[in-house]
Amino acid sequence: MSDPAILIRLDDDNQTYLPGETLSGDFRIESLDAETLQVVEVSVLWHSEGKGDEDFAVHEFWRNNIESGALREPRRPDRFSTVLPRSPLSYEGQIVKIRWCVRVRAILKRGRDIVAQKPFRLGNVPPVKPPKIEVNEVPSDSPLRSGRFMESQ
Repeated sequence: MSDPAILIRLDDDNQTYLPGETLSGDFRIESLDAETLQVVEVSVLWHSEGKGDEDFAVHEFWRNNIESGALREPRRPDRFSTVLPRSPLSYEGQIVKIRWCVRVRAILKRGRDIVAQKPFRLGNVPPVKPPKIEVNEVPSDSPLRSGRFMESQ
């Protein structure tokens, strides 16, 4: 038996959503039988990366466990759906980035867990381009270029 893997599929292939739109899709766990599975958690979340403190927030969360009887056959696709919030929008800046994803976590009875993420973008904020710095050419006869510096008198 091969190692289990979680496959996440979004219904909209372009992976960019506007605030207020519905994000939906499905997931399934390959190479795993229901007897070894204890809990499946599905989250729609965002996190920041970059300088300073990194933030993390969960927009929507579902948890199915063996005791509730809500766990299905893991190899069969299971659906998720949520209406996306107004913010924070996805952002690819020079100092900080905000990223959204669907995360599925399967916790096995032996205490091990398997996690997979499917990224998507919220909003159409264009990536920040680094500023263009113009460098003026130093003339070939300049003391700065030749290493000769004038001494103040």
